[in-house]
Amino acid sequence: MPRFKLPGSGRNRLDYLLFGATLALVVLGALNIFSAVNSLSFSNPVVRTHLLALPVGACAFIFGWSFNYQIYDEQWKGLYGFILALLIGVLLFGSYQRGSRSWFVLPFFSMQPSEICRVASILVAAAFLDRRGRRIREVSSLFGVGLLLLPIFGLIMMQPDFSSVVITFPALLVLLYCTGVNMFYVGLIGVLGGVTGFFTISWTYIYLHPELLDIGVIRVFYDLAHNGWYMAGFSVFITLLGYGAWWFFKQLRLVLPSFYFVLATMVVLAGLFGGIFVDHQMKPHQRKRVETFLAPKSDPKGAGYNVLQAQIAMGAGGVFGKGLFSGTQSRLGFVPERHTDFILAVVGEEMGLWGTLLVLGLYLLMLWRIITIAYMSGDRYGYLICAGIFGMFFTYMMVNFGMLTGVVPVAGIPLPLISYGGSNLVSSLWALGVVQSVYSRRLRA
Repeated sequence: MPRFKLPGSGRNRLDYLLFGATLALVVLGALNIFSAVNSLSFSNPVVRTHLLALPVGACAFIFGWSFNYQIYDEQWKGLYGFILALLIGVLLFGSYQRGSRSWFVLPFFSMQPSEICRVASILVAAAFLDRRGRRIREVSSLFGVGLLLLPIFGLIMMQPDFSSVVITFPALLVLLYCTGVNMFYVGLIGVLGGVTGFFTISWTYIYLHPELLDIGVIRVFYDLAHNGWYMAGFSVFITLLGYGAWWFFKQLRLVLPSFYFVLATMVVLAGLFGGIFVDHQMKPHQRKRVETFLAPKSDPKGAGYNVLQAQIAMGAGGVFGKGLFSGTQSRLGFVPERHTDFILAVVGEEMGLWGTLLVLGLYLLMLWRIITIAYMSGDRYGYLICAGIFGMFFTYMMVNFGMLTGVVPVAGIPLPLISYGGSNLVSSLWALGVVQSVYSRRLRA
């Protein structure tokens, strides 16, 4: 069967539950976006851009569905080169907007390459891991995928675009878990992310509260990110600590491979240098988001304003909401970024609790179908693709609902299919089209 031939209309060629959930979310998203921007001075460009993105996204979905997903496995090196070319290109020729160089501004529309690269990275990582076969539990597999993705993450951080890393990293952890990588190594990656986050959040909090620098220990800790001698001394200290732990366990006759202690030491040091890199790349408004997460009510008219107003709007909607195009908090401008980061606040105010639960239910239905299709896949690569895409959408959902409840920091991350953002809509529909491609070819893979 030719790769570009559109799958037939037989009842087994399309997962209608996944398609229905996708279509319902797109419709709900369009209605809420139009309502959110109805009273804004720049509503016409937003509506025009979204109306342009809808047919482009539909084409991306059809392309992902009709295109045999196995070609990504065969041509993963070319796809990897395409990702790097896009990310390098945006750094050289991209437009500088909102503190980052993340956009290609074209005559009729703008494009954010990192959105497309996020999905493509999952396809590339799945292809690499699929080739490891029985060697997947070896540590070389972990280092291999790390070296493969490090340039991608590095280029994204240079923009900087933290939201892409926030979404892609958990999706890759899910992919590694489903691949069968040794869980010890997956746990180390999680610890690495935690250590990096600890250093970054701690230094950011100190940066926002400089009076803490009067305390000697805190001053030394803060200088780890800004003083090369302190950094080198801390590295030697952690290395000696790792050796001391190995020697202590050896004296107790608890025989543990020295390899584990070496890895633990490397994780802490990698977390330190990762935290330093992130700290140096962060912009003032991104540091403010950390403050919003740690204490949103400490600055209700500043750093915590967005979250508090979004929560007020959600509460004002009650159970049944005020009706579409009838929200007061959002229409009067109390909720910033209401058509992008805080679109759920508009859903909650205008459609109420039931509307919010409807969006959540459709997302859960979509995730359930992706999992089901993963198990139905006719080959390992299709299974891994679905696993990575599931991890991506699950992270999107958790971050967006978590932002409104104050569980996670405000990250500037849209809710796919619901929030405004043409590049995100197109890439999300392409990803779901790829999942449909796995489903339509499950018996012929």
